[in-house]
Amino acid sequence: MKLLERIRLCGSREIYYYDGKKEREIENFALQLYRMISGELESGRWKGVLFLCIGTDRSTGDSLGPLIGYKLREKRMKNVKVLGTLEKPVHAMNLEEYLKVAKWKYPGYLTVAVDASVGNAEHVGYITLGKGPLKPGLGVSKELREVGDLFITGIVGSCGSHDPLMLQSIRLSVVMRLADRISESIYFVEKLWDRTASV
Repeated sequence: MKLLERIRLCGSREIYYYDGKKEREIENFALQLYRMISGELESGRWKGVLFLCIGTDRSTGDSLGPLIGYKLREKRMKNVKVLGTLEKPVHAMNLEEYLKVAKWKYPGYLTVAVDASVGNAEHVGYITLGKGPLKPGLGVSKELREVGDLFITGIVGSCGSHDPLMLQSIRLSVVMRLADRISESIYFVEKLWDRTASV
Protein backbone atom coordinates (compact mmCIF):
# COMPACT_ATOMS: atom_id res chain seq x y z
CA MET A 1 0.00 0.00 0.00
CA LYS A 2 1.41 3.39 -0.97
CA LEU A 3 1.95 6.01 1.73
CA LEU A 4 -0.74 8.27 0.23
CA GLU A 5 -3.22 5.40 0.37
CA ARG A 6 -2.27 4.66 3.99
CA ILE A 7 -2.90 8.19 5.25
CA ARG A 8 -6.47 9.34 4.72
CA LEU A 9 -7.62 12.84 5.46
CA CYS A 10 -10.91 12.69 7.30
CA GLY A 11 -12.13 16.25 7.77
CA SER A 12 -9.07 18.04 9.13
CA ARG A 13 -7.35 15.01 10.64
CA GLU A 14 -5.10 12.23 9.39
CA ILE A 15 -5.97 8.58 9.83
CA TYR A 16 -3.14 6.08 9.35
CA TYR A 17 -3.88 2.58 7.96
CA TYR A 18 -1.65 -0.45 8.68
CA ASP A 19 -2.00 -3.97 7.30
CA GLY A 20 -2.28 -6.26 10.34
CA LYS A 21 -0.88 -9.20 8.37
CA LYS A 22 2.47 -7.54 7.60
CA GLU A 23 5.20 -7.44 10.24
CA ARG A 24 6.80 -4.27 8.86
CA GLU A 25 3.45 -2.46 8.93
CA ILE A 26 3.00 -3.42 12.59
CA GLU A 27 6.42 -1.97 13.42
CA ASN A 28 5.41 1.26 11.66
CA PHE A 29 2.12 1.31 13.60
CA ALA A 30 3.92 0.87 16.94
CA LEU A 31 6.43 3.62 16.14
CA GLN A 32 3.71 6.05 15.02
CA LEU A 33 1.69 5.28 18.16
CA TYR A 34 4.81 5.95 20.25
CA ARG A 35 5.41 9.27 18.46
CA MET A 36 1.80 10.39 18.86
CA ILE A 37 1.57 9.52 22.57
CA SER A 38 5.03 10.91 23.35
CA GLY A 39 4.20 14.14 21.53
CA GLU A 40 1.07 14.54 23.64
CA LEU A 41 2.87 13.73 26.90
CA GLU A 42 5.68 16.19 26.11
CA SER A 43 3.11 19.00 26.04
CA GLY A 44 2.79 18.62 29.83
CA ARG A 45 -1.03 18.59 29.65
CA TRP A 46 -1.43 14.97 30.73
CA LYS A 47 -0.80 13.05 33.96
CA GLY A 48 -0.70 9.63 32.30
CA VAL A 49 -2.18 7.40 29.60
CA LEU A 50 -5.45 5.49 29.74
CA PHE A 51 -6.46 2.88 27.16
CA LEU A 52 -10.26 2.73 26.97
CA CYS A 53 -11.02 -0.58 25.26
CA ILE A 54 -14.59 -0.58 23.95
CA GLY A 55 -16.72 -3.56 22.91
CA THR A 56 -18.48 -6.64 24.22
CA ASP A 57 -17.51 -10.28 24.58
CA ARG A 58 -21.04 -11.26 23.49
CA SER A 59 -20.28 -10.57 19.82
CA THR A 60 -17.23 -11.96 18.00
CA GLY A 61 -16.71 -8.90 15.85
CA ASP A 62 -17.19 -6.48 18.73
CA SER A 63 -14.89 -8.35 21.13
CA LEU A 64 -11.68 -6.72 19.87
CA GLY A 65 -11.59 -3.99 22.54
CA PRO A 66 -12.18 -6.32 25.52
CA LEU A 67 -9.62 -8.82 24.16
CA ILE A 68 -6.99 -6.06 23.89
CA GLY A 69 -7.86 -4.84 27.41
CA TYR A 70 -7.51 -8.40 28.71
CA LYS A 71 -4.14 -8.86 27.02
CA LEU A 72 -2.83 -5.51 28.34
CA ARG A 73 -3.92 -6.39 31.89
CA GLU A 74 -2.17 -9.77 31.60
CA LYS A 75 1.09 -7.96 30.75
CA ARG A 76 0.83 -5.95 34.00
CA MET A 77 1.97 -2.75 32.32
CA LYS A 78 3.36 -0.09 34.66
CA ASN A 79 2.98 3.10 32.63
CA VAL A 80 -0.60 2.85 31.41
CA LYS A 81 -4.07 2.32 32.85
CA VAL A 82 -6.68 0.13 31.17
CA LEU A 83 -10.49 0.18 31.27
CA GLY A 84 -12.46 -2.46 29.35
CA THR A 85 -11.59 -6.17 29.58
CA LEU A 86 -13.32 -9.49 28.93
CA GLU A 87 -14.44 -9.62 32.56
CA LYS A 88 -15.44 -5.94 32.74
CA PRO A 89 -16.24 -4.78 29.20
CA VAL A 90 -17.04 -1.18 28.28
CA HIS A 91 -19.92 -1.19 25.79
CA ALA A 92 -22.94 0.80 24.58
CA MET A 93 -24.99 0.09 27.72
CA ASN A 94 -22.36 1.23 30.25
CA LEU A 95 -20.14 3.62 28.30
CA GLU A 96 -21.42 6.75 30.07
CA GLU A 97 -20.85 5.11 33.46
CA TYR A 98 -17.26 4.18 32.56
CA LEU A 99 -16.56 7.67 31.23
CA LYS A 100 -17.53 8.98 34.69
CA VAL A 101 -15.23 6.38 36.30
CA ALA A 102 -12.38 7.46 34.01
CA LYS A 103 -12.92 11.13 34.85
CA TRP A 104 -12.99 10.40 38.58
CA LYS A 105 -10.22 7.78 38.76
CA TYR A 106 -7.87 9.07 36.04
CA PRO A 107 -8.39 12.83 35.76
CA GLY A 108 -6.08 14.53 33.30
CA TYR A 109 -5.10 11.29 31.55
CA LEU A 110 -4.59 11.10 27.80
CA THR A 111 -7.30 8.69 26.65
CA VAL A 112 -6.63 6.31 23.78
CA ALA A 113 -9.95 4.82 22.64
CA VAL A 114 -9.66 1.30 21.20
CA ASP A 115 -12.51 -0.35 19.30
CA ALA A 116 -13.45 -2.65 16.45
CA SER A 117 -14.63 -0.97 13.26
CA VAL A 118 -15.98 -1.79 9.84
CA GLY A 119 -14.63 -0.47 6.56
CA ASN A 120 -14.07 -1.31 2.92
CA ALA A 121 -13.77 -5.04 2.20
CA GLU A 122 -10.11 -4.63 1.12
CA HIS A 123 -9.26 -3.07 4.51
CA VAL A 124 -10.50 -5.95 6.67
CA GLY A 125 -7.58 -6.91 8.92
CA TYR A 126 -6.14 -3.38 8.91
CA ILE A 127 -5.44 -1.22 11.96
CA THR A 128 -6.20 2.50 11.97
CA LEU A 129 -4.60 5.12 14.17
CA GLY A 130 -5.57 8.77 14.47
CA LYS A 131 -5.68 11.88 16.59
CA GLY A 132 -8.99 13.03 18.01
CA PRO A 133 -12.05 11.24 19.36
CA LEU A 134 -13.58 7.98 18.23
CA LYS A 135 -17.32 7.59 17.66
CA PRO A 136 -18.14 4.04 18.81
CA GLY A 137 -21.03 2.17 17.22
CA LEU A 138 -21.04 4.23 14.02
CA GLY A 139 -20.49 1.23 11.76
CA VAL A 140 -23.63 -0.51 13.05
CA SER A 141 -25.80 2.62 13.26
CA LYS A 142 -25.56 3.18 17.03
CA GLU A 143 -25.49 6.75 18.33
CA LEU A 144 -22.89 6.97 21.11
CA ARG A 145 -20.91 9.99 22.12
CA GLU A 146 -17.35 10.57 20.94
CA VAL A 147 -14.58 9.38 23.26
CA GLY A 148 -10.81 9.64 23.45
CA ASP A 149 -7.98 11.98 22.51
CA LEU A 150 -6.35 9.44 20.20
CA PHE A 151 -7.92 6.32 18.71
CA ILE A 152 -6.99 2.86 17.48
CA THR A 153 -9.40 0.66 15.57
CA GLY A 154 -9.13 -2.80 14.07
CA ILE A 155 -11.21 -3.25 10.92
CA VAL A 156 -12.98 -6.56 11.46
CA GLY A 157 -15.61 -6.49 8.69
CA SER A 158 -16.96 -4.59 5.72
CA CYS A 159 -19.59 -1.88 6.10
CA GLY A 160 -22.02 -2.96 3.38
CA SER A 161 -25.11 -3.64 5.50
CA HIS A 162 -24.79 -1.59 8.74
CA ASP A 163 -26.44 -4.62 10.36
CA PRO A 164 -25.45 -5.19 14.02
CA LEU A 165 -25.88 -8.95 13.46
CA MET A 166 -23.08 -8.81 10.88
CA LEU A 167 -20.60 -8.53 13.78
CA GLN A 168 -21.76 -11.95 15.06
CA SER A 169 -20.46 -13.66 11.91
CA ILE A 170 -16.95 -12.15 11.92
CA ARG A 171 -14.19 -14.77 11.93
CA LEU A 172 -12.51 -15.09 15.31
CA SER A 173 -9.12 -15.50 13.61
CA VAL A 174 -9.38 -11.94 12.21
CA VAL A 175 -10.23 -10.50 15.63
CA MET A 176 -7.51 -12.48 17.46
CA ARG A 177 -4.80 -11.46 14.98
CA LEU A 178 -5.74 -7.80 15.38
CA ALA A 179 -5.92 -8.11 19.19
CA ASP A 180 -2.46 -9.72 19.28
CA ARG A 181 -0.93 -7.13 16.96
CA ILE A 182 -2.41 -4.10 18.74
CA SER A 183 -1.69 -5.29 22.29
CA GLU A 184 1.89 -6.28 21.36
CA SER A 185 2.40 -2.83 19.80
CA ILE A 186 1.13 -1.06 22.91
CA TYR A 187 3.43 -3.21 25.06
CA PHE A 188 6.33 -2.32 22.73
CA VAL A 189 5.49 1.39 23.18
CA GLU A 190 5.73 0.98 26.96
CA LYS A 191 9.13 -0.69 26.57
CA LEU A 192 10.31 2.27 24.47
CA TRP A 193 9.18 4.64 27.25
CA ASP A 194 11.15 2.60 29.79
CA ARG A 195 14.24 2.65 27.57
CA THR A 196 14.12 6.41 26.92
CA ALA A 197 13.44 7.14 30.62
CA SER A 198 16.55 5.21 31.68
CA VAL A 199 18.88 6.95 29.18
